[in-house]
Order: sequence, then C-alpha cells, then structure tokens
Amino acid sequence: MAFIILDRDGVINFDSDYYIKNPDEWLPIPGSLAAIAKLTHLGYRVIIATNQSGIARKLYDAEMLEEIHVKLLREVKAAGGEIEAIFFCPHHPDEKCICRKPQPGMFHEIQKKYGMRLEDTYFVGDSFTDMQAALNAGCKPILVMTGNGEKTLANHPDLQNILRYADLAEAVEKVFSV
Repeated sequence: MAFIILDRDGVINFDSDYYIKNPDEWLPIPGSLAAIAKLTHLGYRVIIATNQSGIARKLYDAEMLEEIHVKLLREVKAAGGEIEAIFFCPHHPDEKCICRKPQPGMFHEIQKKYGMRLEDTYFVGDSFTDMQAALNAGCKPILVMTGNGEKTLANHPDLQNILRYADLAEAVEKVFSV
C-alpha cells in the first residue's frame, strides 16, 4: 500500500501567524478534507508531519495539541477519510533538533515505523522548509499555494521545477487520481 505525507498548517487547515492554539482555531481549507477522503479511497495511507513549536514557545501544551488533532481526525473521518498517524516536532527552531523540518528526522521516524520507501512517497507542503525536508528525506515534493505557498515560490524561484498546485484538492486530482 502506498503512503503520502502531508504537512498540516497551510495544507490541510488555514495557517496563522499567531499559531493554531486550540481546536476552535483549527479550520480546514475548503476541499482539503475531501481530498484526504479521496486519497483514502484510492488506497493511500495518509500521514501528517508537522512542526509544532508552539509547544516550546508555551503557546499551548501537548494536551491541547492532542485536542486539536482529535478535531482534525474527527473531521477527516466525517468526510470519509482516514489519517494513519500524526508525527510532530514540538521543539523551538533554536534547539536545532533533527526532527524539525527542514531536517528529515520526522520522515525517518515514519520510515522506521512503517517500513516505507521515502523515494516512492510524496510529501505535500506549503513552505520552503517543507520542500527542503522532502528533498532532504528523498521524498517527492509537492508545493501547494495555500498557506505560505505563494510567498515560498516568490522567495525561492529555484522551486519552479517542483510540482505545485493551487491546493491539496487540486494536487490530489492532478497527481493521484486515475
């Protein structure tokens, strides 16, 4: 069975410069939940890999992040989709950990847990660090223009050759639909 890895903020849900600090602030991007449902129905195992430095910044704690993820999982399920797992990095960028994107540590954790081939796996993200992480891990990157996507492409013209789509729904339609 094939895997796909998704970033969370800016890909599945609207991002915020002030962080998503509670379930009420977690709002799905139109079409993203249906796109995950489509991936599920196509036989993909969907995994989320997300930086969550709001924990280290003391904006929310691990329990609140769990509540946010319970809402995410519930809404994905209600749309007919399924999330296999959510991997997250709780560290501050200054900590220079190996799990925080753009480092490939989270991807290696996923690979170890599921025995998957990263070179056969797409990663959908909206930021430069997402694209770097995908490339550092050997995944196939897809940039979406939601979230930070437009700014990412404007600031990094070297990403012109990476697959890019308006949003997760378009990416799923163009890349994964038969």
